[in-house]
Amino acid sequence: METIKDIVTDVIEGLKDKKRAQDEPEVLLKRVLPKKELGHVKFRYLRKGVLGITVDSSTRIYQLNLQKSELLAKLGKKSKGIKDIRFYIGETQ
Repeated sequence: METIKDIVTDVIEGLKDKKRAQDEPEVLLKRVLPKKELGHVKFRYLRKGVLGITVDSSTRIYQLNLQKSELLAKLGKKSKGIKDIRFYIGETQ
């Protein structure tokens, strides 16, 4: 039989896990990128404050580079750990 203390502890841990999941780079990308771009990009890595994103075409990389400072500002509001974005061409499926 679980005590109330055990149940409250489990609930609090569950909330912490949910908060951590919201800070994941994949989730942050979905929040800051326009919906039309989401099907054309894929999270690649997050190392030393640099977010790597794979993009399916050079045209989209160009468009995203034009929006890079805006994207960094939006990401900075949601996660202090992201300092730069690097775009790579590749498959996103």
